Order: sequence, then C-alpha cells, then structure tokens
Amino acid sequence: MNKRDFLARSALLGVLPVAGAQAASHASRGPVLLTVSGAISNANRGPLDPALDQMMAKHGIQFDKALALDAAALHRLPAVQIKPTLEYDAMVHTLSGPLVSTVLEAAGVSLRSAVSIGLRAVDGYNVALSLADLLAYRMLVATHIDGQPLALGGLGPQWAVYDADRLPAFKDLPLKQRFGLCPWGLYHIDVKPA
Repeated sequence: MNKRDFLARSALLGVLPVAGAQAASHASRGPVLLTVSGAISNANRGPLDPALDQMMAKHGIQFDKALALDAAALHRLPAVQIKPTLEYDAMVHTLSGPLVSTVLEAAGVSLRSAVSIGLRAVDGYNVALSLADLLAYRMLVATHIDGQPLALGGLGPQWAVYDADRLPAFKDLPLKQRFGLCPWGLYHIDVKPA
C-alpha cells in the first residue's frame, strides 16, 4: 500500500465522535487529526488498536485511552495568532490555532501537573518538552497559515510551533535553528508524568 492510500484510509478509519471538555461540545464526524494520550482524564476513545492505528503502532505509540480531535473539535477551541518569520522562506506568516496548553486542558490535563509532553509528527519526528517550557513558549497547534488551512503534505494539517521571533531562547539564533522543537505534521501528543 502506498503512503497516500495509507493516509487516506487511516483518516477514514479515524472517524470518532468527540466527547467531554470544551473540544466536545458537539459530536464530531470528521477524520481524527490529533490524538492526545497518556496522563489525561478526558478521553473519547479506547486503547490503541495495532490493526487500525497503523501509523501510531509503527511509531511505537501505546495507550489505553485517548482524546481524539477532528478539525471541527480543534476549531471549537479558542484560537490565537502568531506572526513568526519561517525558516522555509524567511518570510513572516500568520499562524493560528489553539495553544497546545488549551488542547491539553481539553484532555483534562492540569497545567500545574508535573508532566512532560511528547509531540509526534506523521514522519515520526518526536519532540519532548517539559510542560513549563511548552507554557513559556506559548506553543500553538497551528491549523492555519495566512488564513488558509495547513495542508497534509505541507506543514499540516497541524504544526506545533511558537513565535520564535519574540522568544529570548530563539530570536537570536540563525533562522534555520529556531524551529527544532516544532514538528509539522503533528498528529499525536503524549502526556507523561515527569
């Protein structure tokens, strides 16, 4: 099976209604775009199924429960905008979407808990951050760039990203070194006790 067929079939198999928290004020019917698992208290799906959750299984992800979010659920969360200069074209772009912290709260994660956060992209790229760093960076789950949805095959459908131009830890670095903690093609967030 080629990757295009795999991704299309995975998206169709991921159709799950969203329940609980802010993200779940209405039943959702679209393909799941982002899964949050681990030390969460709000879940709307059961354990990983290695037969149907092929990409997650190949990436070594395991969980007993998770919060599965489709595009509508992500768009129901309060969105913010950032305007970083991107490394790919050295131009300022407007990125928008919910903060990762807002997504975590929708999954029932206390922002005062001692957890670490894993951000995984569709290509397997995985970043681990402390919750404190994630909050300090005001990391975004970007769903849109310059008013347009992020595309699968581009930087989307989600991109975990911060405004590197305005963060002391990144603003003075060369442009190509600012976004190493920002996986594009984000599809899974893992919450682990620290």
